[in-house]
Amino acid sequence: MNIKRFTFNPFGESTYLLWDESTGDAAVVDPGMSNEAEQRVFEHFINDNNLKVRQIINTHMHLDHCWGANWVRDRYGASVAGHKDDAFLGLRAAEQARMFGIGNEFRPVEIDVALADGDVVEVGNCRLEVLAVPGHSPGSIALYDRQGGTVIVGDALFHEAVGRTDLPGGDFQTLMNSIRSKLYTLPDKTRVLSGHEQPTTIGHEKKYNPYCRP
Repeated sequence: MNIKRFTFNPFGESTYLLWDESTGDAAVVDPGMSNEAEQRVFEHFINDNNLKVRQIINTHMHLDHCWGANWVRDRYGASVAGHKDDAFLGLRAAEQARMFGIGNEFRPVEIDVALADGDVVEVGNCRLEVLAVPGHSPGSIALYDRQGGTVIVGDALFHEAVGRTDLPGGDFQTLMNSIRSKLYTLPDKTRVLSGHEQPTTIGHEKKYNPYCRP
């Protein structure tokens, strides 16, 4: 599976484009494009690589991670997949924007396809295993590419840090349990792609993350 990272919107959010080179089928994880310039960057990459955007997958529905979901849905006809426990956050996109003083121009982001722990998402001939990792938000999920040795974790886990739990639906102990039971059980060499900032590995976090020990 090929993975391209974009950094979008004022929050410096990481949007990931995943695609199967053999089919050209692609999925967008956490579309965060916030303006026309960012939309053009994304669109140019899609066109230059002859990709077909088939689906949108949200690791969670905080505003910075679903900012561009409606644009991608409208532009490419892709459905939005996410966990049902985060549906309320998508519906409150405008309310989330007001919390950060951004404005009221946001349409609700609706989940078309409900994902749950243990589901498998296919991107062309590639497979992503859905891992429920609640805590940062009630419906946070991670996407594990077992063959490629990579897990996309949203804002659950960062390089020597963890996601904040002071937003609606967040819970610190739940997040710690999710990290220990779902992420730290992956192979140490697994590459961790987070919703912000630099990548890391499971082994590094188990050894050096001060917030969550195995």
